[in-house]
Amino acid sequence: TLTCNHTLVLVTSLQAALLAPMPPHGLPVPLLCPHTGLWRNELGSNMTISALDAAGTFSGSYHTAVAATNKQILVSPLQGAQQPPGTKGQQPTFGFTVQWQFADSTTVFVGQCFVDRRGKETLEMAWLLREEVPSRKDTWKAIRVGTNIFTRVK
Repeated sequence: TLTCNHTLVLVTSLQAALLAPMPPHGLPVPLLCPHTGLWRNELGSNMTISALDAAGTFSGSYHTAVAATNKQILVSPLQGAQQPPGTKGQQPTFGFTVQWQFADSTTVFVGQCFVDRRGKETLEMAWLLREEVPSRKDTWKAIRVGTNIFTRVK
């Protein structure tokens, strides 16, 4: 009986934390995922994002763990903006630009923050990097595209 009551309390607590409140359509409301804070991706890069201002813009810093250069990697500033929450949930999209301080390139990131059922927050990001090239004929090698998944550090 003790095990049954314990299980009942656990399920009730889980439901209260993850499924309430319930909208009219019966699906759980997603947990809100603010993207401010310190994040790390699967390659070991670290990113810090500040709080949003009233206009939905933010700033921060990015310290990449990988680069196609022999120069010393430096922490680089980022500037971005978040869309207001839409009608599909409470996880708005956002984007930012990183102005690399050690390379002749700029990267733009776009993404969305998600919270899983256990409360783990992730930023699902896509990026486009443009590197300076000496001439137009070298443009073919100037662009890189990729994706990253960031998890919250704090």
